[in-house]
Amino acid sequence: MLKANTLLISGLATLCAPVLASEKINNYQSFTGYTGLINTPNASVLEKGMIDIGYNNQLDLRGNKYMDGHNFIFSAGLFDGLEVSGQIAANSMNDNMFYSEGRGQLRDLSFNAKYKLPYIPKNWLSVAVGAKDIGGASNKYETYYAVASKELWDFRFSAGYAVSDRATGQMDGPFAGIEWQPLDWFALQAEHDADAFNAAAKVTVPKKWLYDIGELTFTSRFYSSSDYAEDDTYWGVNFILPFSPRAAKIKQLEPAPAIVTKSMVNEAPQIIYNSPNKTSKPATVAEQTSLLPVSKIQMNTQAHALKRALTDDGFENVLVGYNKQNQLIVKLENAIFNQNDIDALGLVLGRITEYVDNENMQFYVQLEKYEIAQFHVIGTIGNYNAFLANNTTPDLNVNIGPVAMPAGIAWVGLTKSNSPYFKPRLTFSPALTGSHATDLGVLDYSLALRADVDVPLWKGAGVILGGQVHVADSDDYEEDAPFRNYREESDFDRAMFYQTFALPWGFYNQTQLGYLKERYDFMGIRNETGWLSPEGRHKVTADFGYFEYEDYNASKDYQTISYQYNWLEQDITLHATAGNFWYEDSGARVESRFWFGDSYLAIYAEDTRVQKVGIAFSIPLSPRKDMAVSKYGQVKGTSAWRYGISTQVGESHNRLVFNQAYVPSKSVNLDRMLFNQGRISTQYVYSNLTRLKEVYNKYR
Repeated sequence: MLKANTLLISGLATLCAPVLASEKINNYQSFTGYTGLINTPNASVLEKGMIDIGYNNQLDLRGNKYMDGHNFIFSAGLFDGLEVSGQIAANSMNDNMFYSEGRGQLRDLSFNAKYKLPYIPKNWLSVAVGAKDIGGASNKYETYYAVASKELWDFRFSAGYAVSDRATGQMDGPFAGIEWQPLDWFALQAEHDADAFNAAAKVTVPKKWLYDIGELTFTSRFYSSSDYAEDDTYWGVNFILPFSPRAAKIKQLEPAPAIVTKSMVNEAPQIIYNSPNKTSKPATVAEQTSLLPVSKIQMNTQAHALKRALTDDGFENVLVGYNKQNQLIVKLENAIFNQNDIDALGLVLGRITEYVDNENMQFYVQLEKYEIAQFHVIGTIGNYNAFLANNTTPDLNVNIGPVAMPAGIAWVGLTKSNSPYFKPRLTFSPALTGSHATDLGVLDYSLALRADVDVPLWKGAGVILGGQVHVADSDDYEEDAPFRNYREESDFDRAMFYQTFALPWGFYNQTQLGYLKERYDFMGIRNETGWLSPEGRHKVTADFGYFEYEDYNASKDYQTISYQYNWLEQDITLHATAGNFWYEDSGARVESRFWFGDSYLAIYAEDTRVQKVGIAFSIPLSPRKDMAVSKYGQVKGTSAWRYGISTQVGESHNRLVFNQAYVPSKSVNLDRMLFNQGRISTQYVYSNLTRLKEVYNKYR
């Protein structure tokens, strides 16, 4: 009956193929954690910025047999050609492996990576190399492989060689597979995994049926010749989507259409720019080159309108001025686009072209935070109008720090509008502690809702108040459970005053002093000093803290120094930190962050008490544009919430180690306040030109 059904499905798909043939062959997640077929890989990888969240019930029990269980897989395309994934394999979700109910069961966390080799012509074939269960302390699935694939018509043929120590023989020798995708939503797969022949069918729910969020794929492994499988069939489900949907959409924007006109003197047709100014009409090239400086009355009117519009947008400390040399100065603070200052810059530059119609005027825009300059941009209105109209690359001069102020500036309104001071900013975020694939359960957690209040007082200064309310625990984080010492409690845990300074030669300093609670009550001081290279590509930070116990005659301190390199061409930041940490462990930590819009995926390694490797992600939990700050303050979600999973390496065991390389978090620091989450640089603006235009078109 099974063979008859398979033949029927195959026959129907064959008949439909000429009419509904797939335009390209999809990439699917295998049951074993990498892009491929069922148990074997192909030479394809996830595209950059895409993630795949999957589940299947084919448990490979320590490489000895297959049985009904749980596999949770998270895969991501970090950059072109590189795919990484993490997999949790378990017999049960919550059985305690110290008791008889869980004796002999498996609960394993592993990391995998695959790299598609570059420089091979696409019309030849694709080649990839990869590894499974890399570097773990208890490597039950360690595998290394190389594979080549070739696509012909609706087929993809793959073959390779792998080395592993599984008793089943899976992926230990030569392997091969065939994928046939006659329809966009249907595929058949057949493989030999170096031990057995397997076959599967995949059905995909189109993205357009899921509100363009992602694609959902259902898998049935309906045949296997393996002698080690308890069941004949296994199933799986996967959901693939962009890690940052907004970033993926922004990159797809196309150049705006140009307007073609003929001059009045029988000249050849010329392309000119369609100005976004609502009150002006398109001008010919000859008219653009003969523009005269506007009158003082007209310029004053336009500057007032610009200042009012920026204030209405929600910007703070807005200051607008101009001089007789056709130079416009705009200084302001961004309190609404808290995920990325680039969005604030894009809206401001668009507003300038909207309200000021002198195409020859040069603008100076400076973004600040509590009157401390972050960066400034210089350009001309006509040139930026060309960018908005035709995507012509604008001639922008971007520099870190304050702008050299032109002479003879007349400020409109005389004072700054919309002061930020004494207006509280309340930020909500989850506080989550978790353990994964332990002897006690697949997932244990403790969750609290956190609230942090920042009240700016004067230039560079403010007060921080913070606390959290306990929400929920899994059983193993209850008050009398094994992880009780690491549960999230309800507490008021900080009250600090901070003062920030911009110093000469690219140095910045922030000092905080006051109350901190980290299981115990402390009073102390924290100091962070950072240096940013002129173009923003290099950053060095020294951070130290000294605290005294409130209830004991003792103290606690930490000292770290960090380096960051901005690899702007790849949207990657590289980080290294060394020093003495909060829980008296010393050593180093390295991390690579792969940015997709305002979110990132990170791979990190630590070496203090023990050696650990892990993967983490950071996402914004707020709208792109937050509510404007009123006289009563502002309520928002966090612009960057991070969570990570790690495992011990270099040992024969995998004991849990909590809070290694740990330093108490700060809701206000140099990165969040001045450095745009460590992304501030001159080249970063040019790398996000399309975003400048897109944000203005969205919020104009």
